[in-house]
Amino acid sequence: MLKADFSDMLLAAVDARTEFFNPENNNAFRLFNGFTEGEPGISADLYARTLVLHNYGKRPEAYTELLDTAETTLLKRFPWIQSVVRKIRYAPSPEERNGIIRGEQPDTVIIENGVHYAINLCLNQDTSFYLDTRNLRVWIKDSLLGKSVLNMFAYTGSLGIAARVGGAQPVTNLDLSTMFLNIGKTSLKLNGLQQTENEFLRMDFWSAVKQFKQNNTHFDCIILDPPFFTKTRKAMLDLNKDTARLINKVRPLVRNEGWLVIVNNALFLPGVELYSSISGLCSDGYLALEQIIPVPLDMTGYPRTVCSTPPVDPSPFNHPTKIIVTRVFHK
Repeated sequence: MLKADFSDMLLAAVDARTEFFNPENNNAFRLFNGFTEGEPGISADLYARTLVLHNYGKRPEAYTELLDTAETTLLKRFPWIQSVVRKIRYAPSPEERNGIIRGEQPDTVIIENGVHYAINLCLNQDTSFYLDTRNLRVWIKDSLLGKSVLNMFAYTGSLGIAARVGGAQPVTNLDLSTMFLNIGKTSLKLNGLQQTENEFLRMDFWSAVKQFKQNNTHFDCIILDPPFFTKTRKAMLDLNKDTARLINKVRPLVRNEGWLVIVNNALFLPGVELYSSISGLCSDGYLALEQIIPVPLDMTGYPRTVCSTPPVDPSPFNHPTKIIVTRVFHK
């Protein structure tokens, strides 16, 4: 692709996202989704005043020139950007995969929907904060006042933080990584909240479920947002085929008429297949589909900017990250 053509494509995507810009430049959103907007090897995110450029190419050197064009074009358009982080997904060194910094140190805090979140943009090959679950954080903040919440596979705890700011209590964030959970603890402090007992638990999913069942512990809402693939000493998890197993595992821990929120980001799992699987679990009356939460448009691309589709049809969801809210019933 010619550099001039790519620059025009990039700016067209930026122009579609004017709703996200604010005078403080303190929020986070996707500027360009190359997978749907014309250049699948590249995407660009904005975290406050830090530009994050992702190179997804299996041969990353093939995209270096376009990445340079993206950086030059966006810095010219937004001279207030203070830092650039380049993440090379298939680079041989972990430093390149986690992010090479240009300019000042990257931002460490963003604000979304009135909630402060701590971030570490070079923590790993991701950015420590998932933009595609923004609408879920809005739902959580608005819906769970006074409810008890279990955030499974919490990562850096953004979903649990949204719950706490929205008045949920108690909230438990569970993950195997102390490093990830510590970012959640920082987010809690940024929002002026005191950490409660067992708010951050470093524990394996399978051990935690067993312990909660033994202790007869139940929650008003459980959030299931597992990684695409993981393997521990206890078990292996593959989201292409294991979502129903996870639902059945945790459903007994949800109180009557409580919520079970399911997030599945398996790129090659058709949306209709996941929807059908969950619908089948509803046939006995103990589970009911309540709503699909869409991924925001800056992540999917806009009608006027989208020029390609995901490798597998995600419908009835609007993105390979598929989010569905269910209700649990005890007869």
